[in-house]
Amino acid sequence: MSLVHASVVPHPPLLIPAIGKENLSRLAATAESYRLLAKKLTDDNIDTIVIISPHGIIQSNVFTMNLNPQFSCNFKDFGDFATKKTWNGNIALTHRIRESLETKAPLQLISAEELDHGASVPLYLLTEKLPAVKIIPIYYSGLSNEAHFQFGELLKREFLVNRDRVAVIASGDLSHRLTKDAPAGYSPKGKKFDQKIQECLLKNRFRDIVEIDRHLTMDAGECGLKSILILLGILDGIKHEPKLLSYEYPFGVGYLAMDFEL
Repeated sequence: MSLVHASVVPHPPLLIPAIGKENLSRLAATAESYRLLAKKLTDDNIDTIVIISPHGIIQSNVFTMNLNPQFSCNFKDFGDFATKKTWNGNIALTHRIRESLETKAPLQLISAEELDHGASVPLYLLTEKLPAVKIIPIYYSGLSNEAHFQFGELLKREFLVNRDRVAVIASGDLSHRLTKDAPAGYSPKGKKFDQKIQECLLKNRFRDIVEIDRHLTMDAGECGLKSILILLGILDGIKHEPKLLSYEYPFGVGYLAMDFEL
């Protein structure tokens, strides 16, 4: 099997030292989870990271995959003009995925070098000791939960027959409405949503996440559900052991880090 790693991570820019500064201590659990995952990716000799981000080009009726020979990140939008990094894209695997899914799923290719922060934060933190790793960014769509799960199932087939050692990272934050000073305001549904997602992931209750109440999702103000749904479609039918690494919400946004031992 060429799929050797799967995880869920949050993407607060405050994890970047030049941005977080004194606030880094409030994200200690999440930062430690990233250190553990970075070591695991290095130990697993990952060749390619497929990063699923909620903050790139989101189209209503199609999924999007970014095909580019090189990708770069910077954090100037967050006041950090010094931190930068580049990676190579996996052009061959991206083309194979596109050709295989052409008649099976609504998938569109784009070509853009600069990555959004939903991809940049995890990749920057996870690849320090993987200088040769290749990247495939994928962005979810406005389609249904079921469509995202099915899209993940189609992707899985390509990863399983591929020779590269592939890691799939679902980037996304949970509720943005957990406290009264949260950026999106407070909703009591925020904690209910976050608890349900964690419980279902730990118990492998994939269908409960696919069928989660739409009003609960909307009230929670999340950005990670559909990234997770694609990952669950990839994991469906593959023996794995979910492991909660950390969950915290120091700024009113739910930051979940989970590893799935394959």
